[in-house]
Amino acid sequence: MTRTVSTDVDGEVAARSTHRLALRKSIARLSVRPRSILILSVIPLVAIGYGIWGWQHDWVLGVDSAVYRAGALTLLHGDSLYDANTLANEPWWALLPFTYPPTAALIFVPLAAFPTQISWGLITAISLMAMALSIRIAIGALPRPADDGPRWWASPARSTIVFFLVFLGLEPVWRTIFLGQINLILMAMILLDMLVIGARGSRWGGVLVGVAAAIKLTPLVFLGHLFITGRRKDALRGLATFVLLQGLMFLINSHDAAKYWTVTLPDTGRIGPVHWAGNQSLNALMNRATDLAPWASKAAMGIGFLLAIPALWLLMRFHRKGQALAALLVTAFWTLLISPISWTHHWVWVVPLIVLLVSRLPKTTPATAWKRWVGTFLAAFVFVSCVLLILPNGRNVELHWTVWQNVLGDAYILMPVVLALALALRWGLQRRARKKAAADEHVDVPTGV
Repeated sequence: MTRTVSTDVDGEVAARSTHRLALRKSIARLSVRPRSILILSVIPLVAIGYGIWGWQHDWVLGVDSAVYRAGALTLLHGDSLYDANTLANEPWWALLPFTYPPTAALIFVPLAAFPTQISWGLITAISLMAMALSIRIAIGALPRPADDGPRWWASPARSTIVFFLVFLGLEPVWRTIFLGQINLILMAMILLDMLVIGARGSRWGGVLVGVAAAIKLTPLVFLGHLFITGRRKDALRGLATFVLLQGLMFLINSHDAAKYWTVTLPDTGRIGPVHWAGNQSLNALMNRATDLAPWASKAAMGIGFLLAIPALWLLMRFHRKGQALAALLVTAFWTLLISPISWTHHWVWVVPLIVLLVSRLPKTTPATAWKRWVGTFLAAFVFVSCVLLILPNGRNVELHWTVWQNVLGDAYILMPVVLALALALRWGLQRRARKKAAADEHVDVPTGV
């Protein structure tokens, strides 16, 4: 399939082609490197083994993965996913409501073939491999450096392994693993679709995003990203995939499908109290700061829509410069801010963000290098420090936080906002410097008579 493009995106198309070849070459190199395969596979295999051992000894493993498995069993048994606050097949230590769309239960059906603990091990293993894939895709999507510039990530496979091991210490990552969540898997699906499959003009572009949205609704925002960046066929293909899966659920279980869209989805309280410290969204920030004022959620939504203006500006600026990863991250973090519920484990998008920030460290002069080092360190430290675990939380304690506790307790929320402000300020100063230099060059110099 051929695609006509304008000359202003030739650089981006070239970058996409280079990325495709680089990814294939990296996979080929990995296949002949037993040491790299061992390092990337040993931890997922340990997770499966741990799950098997936990099943034999009746351990408590994976609260959320237990709910996923129970949802699949409930669907197979023909029972309702939403009529009660718990599911009949949930273990005693995971009595939680099923909050995902009914299509998620359909996709979770393979988990029904395994015991609860082994299901956790399988999801964890897939999540770890998904993180490695996400890191590799992020490295491949970075802007190509100058021929004479430093590139410490010259070996993508080695860099992927280093990042993979380091990122296990990020709170969103280890909490996702601990709970048996699927955030790393969904992120990998979106990155693979938007930066690899769809980027090379494949007719399958958008499908994985549509499937991800059918599991968890928030990826629908990425269809909008595809549309406004000119990939309208991919956006429509993703939307069609999402709609078809919803239609399939209406055929399989019309009661649950209808109840989810009319009753369960609007009930955010079913997911959990919005003011919990673990909820890192604008909605949570406003509710905590106003002591659950009745207008807090509406105010948060208004702020989110106002932030959409600079977010769209940043997105399109990165897109026009051929920086697809940076543009995608703008959409990801804006979605985390505006979503009514963004638990800390949803913030796994910090994984490709840190890859991007670290890649830019060499691209500066020694006099200004400290600024990028400090910025990168602080952004990573927010997600390594586990500051939210230190603060008092639970039983409405968050409503009585002091000012400094609110600042620390909203650290995830503030990080992308501060980062965007710093980036806009730097661009503004650079533009001012360029204008001043251009003005100095055009100053008329008097000539002798």
